[in-house]
Amino acid sequence: MDFLIGGLAAMGATFFSNPLDVLKTRIQLQGELKPRGQHEIHYRHALHTAYVVIRKEGIFALQKGLGAALFMHGVRNSIKLGSYQWFANQGYIYDSENKTIFYKSLLASAFGGTAGAFFGSPLYQITTQLQSHAAKGIAVGHQHKHSGLLQAFKAIYSKHGVKGLWRGSSANILRTVVGASAQLTTFSEAKDTLRQYEFFQKSTTMTALFASIAGGICQTVFQTPLDLVCIRLNNQYVYTNGQGALYTGMTNCFTKILQSEGLCGLYKGVGVNYMRIARHTGLCLVFWELLKDLHVTYFTLNNNVKCNISNEIIKL
Repeated sequence: MDFLIGGLAAMGATFFSNPLDVLKTRIQLQGELKPRGQHEIHYRHALHTAYVVIRKEGIFALQKGLGAALFMHGVRNSIKLGSYQWFANQGYIYDSENKTIFYKSLLASAFGGTAGAFFGSPLYQITTQLQSHAAKGIAVGHQHKHSGLLQAFKAIYSKHGVKGLWRGSSANILRTVVGASAQLTTFSEAKDTLRQYEFFQKSTTMTALFASIAGGICQTVFQTPLDLVCIRLNNQYVYTNGQGALYTGMTNCFTKILQSEGLCGLYKGVGVNYMRIARHTGLCLVFWELLKDLHVTYFTLNNNVKCNISNEIIKL
């Protein structure tokens, strides 16, 4: 049940965060491997990007790749959050006073992040390619022109096999491990700190919300360069022999971006990335806490009902 709750929480958050993911992907692909000032600018910032996308492609374009994104976040977070909760339930993360043990929390979140990223890599690749597909005149990066999740899956598999579906998985795993470790560890530490105050002791929702904001900031700082590398690797054109048209791998991609676009290039789209992470992380972790509370409440009520029925039967 812990794994199902984690997946459902992430899928609920995805409905609200996917538009920002589309905007982030477009900004990160703009000016690929070109110095600042030497490429055409279609997207200036988050609000301008949203305006351009809506004007050229319609408002529903903001939800491009939603189906793939729902499955991706569902798979990744059911594993990430579910395994983290399992470790917590087993008493591996907290000390005798129910306080988070930093290094154990870090290891648990890293483990869940690694497993989730691996199994979710094909869906991440497809989501990126669907979100980057734009109208002529505002297109950035390679345009794969998939019609949907299933067609994209078949196209990649028929051309490159199973290996092609997991292309860029090493970068995706590193990205997710760094993000998950920063997010969940900061989230747990922030909750411990906030619970020292009476106001937060009375509200699970407010505690989760403020703790998730702290987690989002930390995650953005550490994850954005890796997120950019993942987008570039997963969106590039790949020859039939499996060779990428622009990058041979994660290190090569990182080096090329740094050389051609500079350090600021690695943080391209950092603003909209924070908005995406803050919205997704906030809603996901709030939904996660609420669903866990609902599950505990249901489980308690169900046990009480069974106990009462048993007592009545004994009396008879």
